[in-house]
Amino acid sequence: MAGEVEFDPFSEEYFNDPYDAYRRLRDERPVYLNERYGFAALSRWDDVVEAHKNWRDFSSAFGVDLATLTSGKMPEFESLIMIDPPRHDRLRSLVSRVFTPRAISSLEPMIREVICGYLDALDPSVEMDLVGDFSGPFPVEIISWMLGVPAGDRQQVRHWLDAMLHREVGEIGPGRSADDVAVAMGTFFYELAGEKRRNPADDMLSNLTQVEFADDDGVLHRLDDAEIAGFGMLIGGAGAETVTKLVGNAVVLFGDHRDQWAEVLAEPSLIPGAVEEILRYHPPSQYQGRYAPHDVTLHGVTIPARTPVILLTGAAARDERAFDDPDHFDIHRPPSLSIGFGHGIHSCLGAALARMESRIAIEEIGRRFPRYEVVTDGLRRVQMSNVAGYSRVPIRVR
Repeated sequence: MAGEVEFDPFSEEYFNDPYDAYRRLRDERPVYLNERYGFAALSRWDDVVEAHKNWRDFSSAFGVDLATLTSGKMPEFESLIMIDPPRHDRLRSLVSRVFTPRAISSLEPMIREVICGYLDALDPSVEMDLVGDFSGPFPVEIISWMLGVPAGDRQQVRHWLDAMLHREVGEIGPGRSADDVAVAMGTFFYELAGEKRRNPADDMLSNLTQVEFADDDGVLHRLDDAEIAGFGMLIGGAGAETVTKLVGNAVVLFGDHRDQWAEVLAEPSLIPGAVEEILRYHPPSQYQGRYAPHDVTLHGVTIPARTPVILLTGAAARDERAFDDPDHFDIHRPPSLSIGFGHGIHSCLGAALARMESRIAIEEIGRRFPRYEVVTDGLRRVQMSNVAGYSRVPIRVR
């Protein structure tokens, strides 16, 4: 008989395959209290969805990852995802217009050109790494261009992010070197914001130096350079990591489900639905951190005030209470609410962009490498705080 369920989001089991642990959490401990790290976890679909919408009981104002939530310290650079309403709503409105469906749709030719450029540079006669050589570099190239990051600095943003998110087994927070990297990245965006203020161009950071917003008393303000740096780090990070992992996961999943890959090749209109199923089956963002400012009771268990809470997207999206046969990958699964890009007030601003990038990437991989096979013994998973996927996906083309 299995013993008491244990869940460690910094264990080798979590990094490699957390889904058995998620199942036990849903069944046995839907409100899980972890004494070692000092957090609570919600794992059932209904609970996670409701918590995303309930910012009064599950606040974002204290951080969104366990390292920040348990440290009692706030990052030097303020981030939109670490603010509750009403300030959150005012600041989000400043950048939301850049990510409307119409605005994103207009970027499709540029996005396809970038994606095709990286794929065309690959040599299909030899083993290729579709993360290191493709899905790693192209998303950060796109989002950094939108932000206004100079071309020579765009890939550095990705390397900074990887270093900041990496965790060793049992390590709740980043090491000293990662702290130094975070300072370097924050300083870079802070200085870039100042440059954009002095010499504005047609890009997101330049626009943020010009916008005005009203406070609660109706007084108009402009963002300072530290606030703009926070936007840059947030948007750059979200725009790079999620698509990188989603496309890598797609290549592996289609390698394991050749019948569904054949369907996608024959009918590309299936790809948007396939992207949603990849997000459900193996979401790149496995959890979102919150904070209980006061006691919260759920399923007869009280989460004490001032406790970090993680909303387990990866567990909720496999909940048999919400999905039929949830451990089966099925690109024909009927449409439903997706929480792969978050939900509620902190749903991902760039979700439409990420979906488009992923769709185009899968389309173009299919055009060039329809008969690929994954070199499974060469697969490497990331070890990151709340991001899941592969750092290396080698393939051979038959």
